[in-house]
Amino acid sequence: MDYFGCLFLFLLYYCLNQIHQHYTNAEMQSLSTTTRRRFLHRSSLNLINQIIRRSSSTLTINTPLSDHPPISDPDSNSAVLAEHNACSRTVLLNRPSSLNALNTSMGKRLQKLYKNWEENPDIGFVVMKGRGRAFCAGGDIVYVHDMIRKGNIEGCKEFFWTLYKFMYFVGTYLKPHVAILNGITMGGGAGVSIPGTFRVATDKTTFATPETLIGFHPDAGASFHLSHLPGYLGEYLALTGDMVNGVEMVACGLATHYSLSANVPAMEDCLKKLITDDPSVVESCLQKYSDLDYPSNASVIRRTETLNKCFSLDTVEEIIDALESEAGKTNDGWCDSILKKLKYASPLSLKVALRSIREGRFQTLDQCLIREYRMSLQGVVGQISSDLHEGVRARLVDKDFAPKWDPPSLEHVTQDMVDQYFSPLIPLEPDLDLPTKQREAFT
Repeated sequence: MDYFGCLFLFLLYYCLNQIHQHYTNAEMQSLSTTTRRRFLHRSSLNLINQIIRRSSSTLTINTPLSDHPPISDPDSNSAVLAEHNACSRTVLLNRPSSLNALNTSMGKRLQKLYKNWEENPDIGFVVMKGRGRAFCAGGDIVYVHDMIRKGNIEGCKEFFWTLYKFMYFVGTYLKPHVAILNGITMGGGAGVSIPGTFRVATDKTTFATPETLIGFHPDAGASFHLSHLPGYLGEYLALTGDMVNGVEMVACGLATHYSLSANVPAMEDCLKKLITDDPSVVESCLQKYSDLDYPSNASVIRRTETLNKCFSLDTVEEIIDALESEAGKTNDGWCDSILKKLKYASPLSLKVALRSIREGRFQTLDQCLIREYRMSLQGVVGQISSDLHEGVRARLVDKDFAPKWDPPSLEHVTQDMVDQYFSPLIPLEPDLDLPTKQREAFT
């Protein structure tokens, strides 16, 4: 470590001591004896195009730890910033030009930070947020596409291995976790937030899993959290890539709290001042700045009967037939718009996504992530189909928005293709290795 690095660490240590001196011995004693609670887990195509397209650049990580609010340095490559608060840590996803899309380096850094914080008895809880107009638009798919193009399959494996492992770590975290979803939240963005204790959606939140539109499958734990939504909403979101807003996220359980974005700074200030590791105290702070709102009459949440009638069917073909039948009975155009999305998506991805959600309904988070890791490698390697490469080409590279799917239609997708998508690449290919740690509730 150079001179300036040593000087920085010394100043950091000094500042932390000064902060601790602001609190009474009684407060710190109370913190150290507080019981450690462990909690069991609980659209348009144009906008999706823009969101995925903005996730194209990659940055390396060089994360400063500061006692002051992080300030973005346009000349730095700091993709993750960390802030020390009184009794908590705030992690900021800091790639606004890429809508905070995740890459391998970010996953490694997040895992290291979270592990250190979990082992520190002076840290009560963790907050995650994103800079700019997104929380996190998901995994950096262009970053993956570039590795595929260069034949770097091992790099792709490391990408999924690293991010999925961190998502499981969030799902089994031993301290309260608050994700502030004040903006675009997709794919991997949901994967690093929904498994945690609290998710705060706002009036700026948009959520989607648009993977079938680029020839992939809803991953990052999506087969777990989507399959546990009310009725067959999970199948609907997985197949169509349709968006829901912050109010709808709370209504269906994807988020735990709703707040107007104007109230988020006050909520964050409240969290920074807390001296606790008690989830009920953290929730009281979130509730203080929460707002009450209801889904609009046009919301998919209001279409439960039609949605369940169509998306509860056994096959994609039957779902499409049911939607076409419903479209002939109504004049509002909703079924027609859904049919257009389904007919645009990769036929193989549709069948794989449906099976994945159905299996996820009977699996734990770790089982879903292990299965999704297998599926992701199959999609990347392209032994079954090159739809992922073609989907990214059509939407992000050439931008002709006319993917040539292979197979080209649902009737050409065989059962063997779908079965192989759920299998290891080779018999001895290692599965995703997750720790046996389980989050439990203590009294």
